[in-house]
Amino acid sequence: MNPERTMQDITRTVGFYRGLAIKFEPYVMANGRSLQLVSLQGVIPVTIQGNTYNIPVCIWLMDTYPNHSPVCYVKPTADMQIKVSMYVDHNGKIYLPYLHDWTPNQSDLLGLIQVMICTFGEQPPVYSKPKTETPAATPYPTQPFMPMPGASGATPPYPPYPLAQGYQPPQQNTPYPQYPVYPPAGSIPPMYPPAPGAYPRPSYPPQPTPTPPTSAGGTGTINEEHIRISLLSAVEEKLRRRLDEQYAQARAELDILQQSSAELAQGKQRLDKIIERLDNEKNELERNIVLLKEKESELDKALSRLSDEEPIDVDEAVTTTAPLYKQILNAFAEEAATEDAIYYMGEALRRGVIDLDVFLKQVRALSRKQFMLRALMHKCRQRAGLAG
Repeated sequence: MNPERTMQDITRTVGFYRGLAIKFEPYVMANGRSLQLVSLQGVIPVTIQGNTYNIPVCIWLMDTYPNHSPVCYVKPTADMQIKVSMYVDHNGKIYLPYLHDWTPNQSDLLGLIQVMICTFGEQPPVYSKPKTETPAATPYPTQPFMPMPGASGATPPYPPYPLAQGYQPPQQNTPYPQYPVYPPAGSIPPMYPPAPGAYPRPSYPPQPTPTPPTSAGGTGTINEEHIRISLLSAVEEKLRRRLDEQYAQARAELDILQQSSAELAQGKQRLDKIIERLDNEKNELERNIVLLKEKESELDKALSRLSDEEPIDVDEAVTTTAPLYKQILNAFAEEAATEDAIYYMGEALRRGVIDLDVFLKQVRALSRKQFMLRALMHKCRQRAGLAG
């Protein structure tokens, strides 16, 4: 499983389709094994016959995502019933060519949901359950254009109902117009309007409400003009649905491109900062190199000057300005030599070159001499006015 790719796809999908929620629940496989998987559950907006409905779905991401396609289901509510088709079985499982041809590098959750929206817009996966209880028949009052037997021309006992807009009553002794038959319950999509502002759609100018066409004689017969108008209306509705689908797909792709552009802009800013820091370090290194080269040339000059001069006598190199300072210098040198002599006497004793009696006798004499030299240096420093 690729956690980074999975989190990226889930974040983009939930950010665009606000009706989906992330859940972590157990999923029972076909072999009975249970796995804790991530799922997206909620509703997606589907445009059916010009109206937008919320279709409840559940998308399970396998532990091998994105190498393998998700498992998708339609989850109808209590007042819905699954409409079995070539894309949805009786259990609600979704079968789409997009899932069958799933490729890890080209397929993602946004593309899957867009294919669902397009497919369900043409073949709704659910429909509203028919009402089990029917209200009792209510006697309707007689209408002026529906005479009761034996009451022709009489005034009806109840006031008439108002006529529907665009309806024209038939003339006397003329057949009633043929009204369209209502579609069966399986073809009526569930009425679940989406939340306001959740899914932006392009706005169109309001269309005038068509009225039932009638012939010049009022007989309700259908002629070629009526068929042409009906075909134009159907084609217009089909084109509008296609335009909505293309708009939603283009909007999703535009959002993805905008997010990628923002990520690239942030990466460019980070790279600019890194390049600026490297340039500063490069300039600092160049200055240090120039400084080291100058010091190296100075050392070469000093070495060449010292090699050209005559050897220096160490004893004559240090001279004092007063006899008191010379006495301090001599006492210090003699005291340091005495300290070295005591050290080498100890090494000789350790190696067995001299015996203990000789060592003690010589160390006693050297220690007494060292004490006198230190006392002389202290007295000379006090006389010279030196610190300590």
